[in-house]
Amino acid sequence: MKLSFNHTGTVALATDRLLLRRFEYTDIEGMLYNWIANPLVQHNYGEPTYDNIDSVKELLNKWIPQYEDKSFYRWAIILKETNENIGQIAFCCVYTEIETAEIEYCIGETYWGNGYAGEALSAVLKYSFEVPKFSKLEAFHRIANPNSGKVLQKSIMKRVSNAHRYELTNEQPKDKIFYALTRDEYFDSYGHL
Repeated sequence: MKLSFNHTGTVALATDRLLLRRFEYTDIEGMLYNWIANPLVQHNYGEPTYDNIDSVKELLNKWIPQYEDKSFYRWAIILKETNENIGQIAFCCVYTEIETAEIEYCIGETYWGNGYAGEALSAVLKYSFEVPKFSKLEAFHRIANPNSGKVLQKSIMKRVSNAHRYELTNEQPKDKIFYALTRDEYFDSYGHL
């Protein structure tokens, strides 16, 4: 059965321990303290560090207006227990024409090993297939970042040979491991539409 795909943008999601919501300027302190200024986190994530309030505010000045665009998906990961921003999960690439998106995520180093990234990923997968009704979600991790790989290995995503962004340029990166999940595979696992 063909389901009707429709962008919804970044909608708040909740899990047992996390709130996933749009970024706000009140997140700046948590971002700086927990992840965005940490070179290890940002290097693994493939992004530069932001080490002061002004630089993080400038970044949020780019992100926050994009929430008006229904094809923009970027969630702040908030730990409910402390109401702190401990990371983010986003679609770094959205291919509307093929109803596909590529997921990226990062969690502050202090919070590694607690299953928060996997919990956020599960919530985003569920939402993405059930509400906007994406046909496929993709992700990858750098071989040099095995912790991110553990998140994907534990998820219901399946290892695949490449991602759409590299297929477009006919590349086969040797330093990355790719994962994907289709909407059909998701519903086969969970048994409902």
